[in-house]
Amino acid sequence: MVSSEAVPYSKSGGLADVTSSLSTALAQLDHDVRLVLPNYKLTDHSTFTEMDLEIEVKLANKVEVVKVLEKSVNKVKIYLIDHKWFNSREGLYGQTSFTPYPDNLLRYTLISKAALELCKALKWAPRIVHAHDWTTGFLPALVKNDNSKFFNKTKTVFTIHNLAYQGEFVRLDTLLADLPFSEGDFIGFGVNKRVNMLKAALEQADLITTVSPTYAKEIQTAKFGNNLDYLLKSRSEHLVGILNGIDIDEWNPETDQLLKHHYSKNDLSNKALLKKELQSKFALEVNEDIALIGMISRIAEQKGFVELCQGTPCLLEQILSDMDVQIVIVGTGDSALEEKLANLAQLHKNLSVNFIFDNEAAHLVEAGSDFFLMPSRYEPCGLNQMYSLRYATLPIAHRTGGLADSIIDVDNSNGTGFLFDEMSSATIYGTIERALKLYYEDKKLLEEVRIRAMEQDFSWEHSAQEYIKSFEKILEG
Repeated sequence: MVSSEAVPYSKSGGLADVTSSLSTALAQLDHDVRLVLPNYKLTDHSTFTEMDLEIEVKLANKVEVVKVLEKSVNKVKIYLIDHKWFNSREGLYGQTSFTPYPDNLLRYTLISKAALELCKALKWAPRIVHAHDWTTGFLPALVKNDNSKFFNKTKTVFTIHNLAYQGEFVRLDTLLADLPFSEGDFIGFGVNKRVNMLKAALEQADLITTVSPTYAKEIQTAKFGNNLDYLLKSRSEHLVGILNGIDIDEWNPETDQLLKHHYSKNDLSNKALLKKELQSKFALEVNEDIALIGMISRIAEQKGFVELCQGTPCLLEQILSDMDVQIVIVGTGDSALEEKLANLAQLHKNLSVNFIFDNEAAHLVEAGSDFFLMPSRYEPCGLNQMYSLRYATLPIAHRTGGLADSIIDVDNSNGTGFLFDEMSSATIYGTIERALKLYYEDKKLLEEVRIRAMEQDFSWEHSAQEYIKSFEKILEG
């Protein structure tokens, strides 16, 4: 496994959770898993040991020397690549999420090359090299073009976590990276021609995976393909969607260490106590009888906040005014959208907006809410809907990507949540109305749906087994 981030060592998003959890799940199934990561300045490496070796990586007609730190956790051997481009800089990809480092192509090419040189130093030839997202986009080509024959039996797997992030750089950077580039690594024409790290991986990987079956289909269309749909369609036989799992030990309403009260599908009564605690903590009227909708999200266009906040009155205002409901929002993001939400919260006592990033608050929102709103324009997989289902908090979501694969609409006899097809204010409004109708008019069915939601299996073991099946196919082929 080669990734730019993994919890608890570095994290900017869901990639970090997936890399760690999948590695652990595969190791628990008796596979020899090694995980290679950058040693960022913010990485706590105090429990790692420095290895007695130095790796030489050729870049820009120059040799960069890197050190390697190691430790084992849950049967996974973890290696941190230690180099000044990572250990002396703030953040992961840049000082802020809006200011990426201009030499990121070089930085992450260093990690990919170092990962392969480390394998050689350890005399450990993996059967699978699994690369994650654009930062590892050159790995498949590096494995295929290695002249040492060390990786002759190695197959490459590349996972798309979010196709929107592709790692595009000026052509000059390709000379500095010292790589065997082909036309397939570029996008655009003439003066606009740029190297695209994600595209390079899609061209070369033996297997392409993404994080849900529906997203695998969506990215082969012009609407969701981010200008690479033609390439993904041409490689459809080598593309598979595998739904991410979740950490069912951390996200367990029966044992959650961040909650004061616990509950199970056999006794949901303490959920009402957590609801009161949530209302009190976020300055809402403490009333267990009123329906409460939670949102934990990056406050961004992709997550549906434009649909919620645009217009006068906006959709969120209409919901707050027309319906007997409370809404709590936790997250950070776009400053203009934050300002709009803050203004709405001042006008509506049944809205609590909190611009924080807080794990304890996230667990309380998941446990104490009755419903969880996810009106994402697109969602490769999504994890919050799975947490919500596990906590008997029924999701209200756009039928896209992983949301479509993990939620069954209550119109079906085995339903677990509420889905809408069209991304519009009217359909979001109507679906919330439908959810509240169930809440206020059919408590018996509400209880049945909640219990069914809690019975869904989103464990990583299930997802890991799907990965193993895919690995075996390319190894046999």
